[in-house]
This record gives sequence, C-alpha cells and structure tokens, in this order.
Amino acid sequence: VQGRSNLEALRALFPVERVVAYDTRHEAREAYAKEMSLKLGLDVHSVETPREAVSGCDIVVTAGPILKIPHATIQSGWLSEGAFASLVDYDSYWHRAALREADKFCTDDIPQLEYYRTIGYFQDIPPVYAELGELITGRKPGRENVRERTIACNLGLALDDMATAIALGACRVIN
Repeated sequence: VQGRSNLEALRALFPVERVVAYDTRHEAREAYAKEMSLKLGLDVHSVETPREAVSGCDIVVTAGPILKIPHATIQSGWLSEGAFASLVDYDSYWHRAALREADKFCTDDIPQLEYYRTIGYFQDIPPVYAELGELITGRKPGRENVRERTIACNLGLALDDMATAIALGACRVIN
C-alpha cells in the first residue's frame, strides 16, 4: 500500500521516468512492477537485490515493517550524490553509516521523533537538521546544491500533513 501511494504521489510532483522495485518476496515485487506499470504507464522494473533498488536512483522510498532494531539492509555508499530518501518505515532498513552519509536528515516533528527514541526506535540516527515545517517556511534552507544527499523520516502526523499540503498549494499558486 505504501509503495503504491508513494509512487502515485511522487509521480504527481516529479517527472518520474523509471521505477525499480524490490521486495524480499519475488512474487510481490513482480506483481507490484506489473500493476504499477499498467496503472501509471511507467517503466517499472523488479530487481533482485536491495542495492539495485537504491544505487543510481534520484528518489528512494523504503516502506517495510517498522522495526526497533534496524535490519541495516541499505549500506553506506548506496545512496547516490544528490539523491533524496524517504524513510516511511522509520530507520528500519538503513545501516547507521548509510544514514550518516546524508547531508540533511529531516523529520516532520522532532518532539515526536524524540519520544519514539525513548521507547526504543531511532537509537543511532544522525542529528536532525530540520523539521519539515522549517523547510516549507524557509526558516532553514532545503537542498543547497545538486550533490547533497537528503533524507526525510516523517512520522506521519496527519495535522502536519494537512498544513503542509495547504502551504504547498499556496506556494504553487504564488509561484
């Protein structure tokens, strides 16, 4: 569900040309690739390894079960320069060294992230650069050059999501 909705949202905002999909279950990734290719008219490929699903991509979305102890599947050196990663599943599939390669690690709500740290999640993440609201309002700059690796680990606050959607809509009208 997350992989489908995230791809649809990204396609609405970016000129997505090619998608690579990985799942531990071969049949799941094949079905996803076929379904999304037909539904969105995109070139969606199923790949055999997690590295193939990360390396060389401009945008990476991880969306698996949320784990207190990260699986550390995604390794240092896989996320390309200039890439953006959205961690829908917290830090569950990222090795700490891979996370530390981010030039900017952001979240939608620092106090909520800190709360989750107290109950066992996010034990070894890089310092948070900014909250999403700080980026949207311009209080902190987002990507400042084409080589920056950026990561967003949003926790899914519906109120923030709605406020951000409204702010983004206003920005699009003004610009």
